[in-house]
Amino acid sequence: MHMENQLNWTLKTFEELSNEELYQLLRLRSEVFVVEQNCNFLDMDNKDQQCHHLLGWDCGELMAVARIVPPGISYEFPSIGRIVVSPRGRGRKYGVELVHKAIQCVDNFYGKGNIRIGAQLYLKKFYETFHFRQSGSIYLEDNIEHIEMTRVFNE
Repeated sequence: MHMENQLNWTLKTFEELSNEELYQLLRLRSEVFVVEQNCNFLDMDNKDQQCHHLLGWDCGELMAVARIVPPGISYEFPSIGRIVVSPRGRGRKYGVELVHKAIQCVDNFYGKGNIRIGAQLYLKKFYETFHFRQSGSIYLEDNIEHIEMTRVFNE
């Protein structure tokens, strides 16, 4: 399924992020995960430094971010984490574009293989559209129900 990109995408290592890009990335994550979802948690978990960061821009405004996590950091498989779309960008399929792009990045970096994520339970059906399947029981993280999901690669 090919989609036209609506957003301008950049992919950078932690070291390649400018101060402004890093600020915008952390601000967006904080806006959604901490403020909107009312979670009192430390978003900066010392994994960012080892990840690539996928940023989707619309006219200079950061609309979507995700981090590409190498295998062995969060799970034995590569992972996509901190998947977030700006409240100002919702309803425009940015999330679909973001996850498609992130899966492409994982495949490019690590070859086509299994990808594991920790997903908020209410997004289970959304991630299933990308062939992720529940691979663990429900767990609470910051008082939000999550599940581990795995996209198993098979040709």
